[in-house]
Amino acid sequence: MSLDPRSVIQSTFDASNAGEIHFGQVITQLMGVGVESYHVDYRTARATYFLANGENFAFEFALPEAPIADAFDQDGVRAAILGAQQGRVMYPEFKLLTQRAGCVGYTVWIAGRHVSYAGRRGELHVERFPD
Repeated sequence: MSLDPRSVIQSTFDASNAGEIHFGQVITQLMGVGVESYHVDYRTARATYFLANGENFAFEFALPEAPIADAFDQDGVRAAILGAQQGRVMYPEFKLLTQRAGCVGYTVWIAGRHVSYAGRRGELHVERFPD
């Protein structure tokens, strides 16, 4: 029996936003249904998932409670990433920390094994997946 990609993505999205699963679990579940990348835009409160077969699915989440910082603080973004990698920071807190660091969104390149974090003026921080 084959898994329905939309259902798996939706349940993964919900669990991540509730702080119930770690980033590694998110990636594993998404890879299992053919997701090759996804983009999260904090300003529109939308996450869009792209499958290798051309399908895409978009989901909405709550807008940030506080304004996203104007200046892009790469060190702040890296600190949030490190906390998530170490299991100290779950996704709800990660979103808050990266928004405070001026991140307006990011793209997870599952196939390319990295994440690109963006600031308001096109600043970019690329974080490779840990081995």
